Amino acid sequence: MAKTELFGSSVCAFTGEMREWLEWHGRDFTEYDVERDPAALARLRAATGGQSTVPVLMEDGKVVQIGWHGRGCFVGGR
Repeated sequence: MAKTELFGSSVCAFTGEMREWLEWHGRDFTEYDVERDPAALARLRAATGGQSTVPVLMEDGKVVQIGWHGRGCFVGGR
């Protein structure tokens, strides 16, 4: 089974929506709040080529989705 990771922000409604979708589908995942965890923000940027939009869904270390239904929140400043 793939390791699923959700990178998001507690203040981003779209992160909450993606979390609810994962829970609804019974997916086991680890969630990171990139605004509270600088290491997670660095991993997010490395995986996405420098983007700072959440939510981001990764499986086995690979990005499978950025944003939620075409929407997302900018985090982390520059």
